[in-house]
Amino acid sequence: MNDVWIISIGLAFIVEGMIPFLFPAQWRRAVESIAKFTDGQIRTVGLFALLCGLAVIWIARLFS
Repeated sequence: MNDVWIISIGLAFIVEGMIPFLFPAQWRRAVESIAKFTDGQIRTVGLFALLCGLAVIWIARLFS
């Protein structure tokens, strides 16, 4: 079971690292624009990402 967590964290790092590696200029512009968001906007984006992740896990468990 612990292997699943380690692999999941590793995959998250791979996915998160692909964008700045492949598209550094676009990534920099995106980060600069995100830095201008209010705390409320950042929280909304974070909540949306969290809910999407939970939905993906829930759907994956339904079909396994």
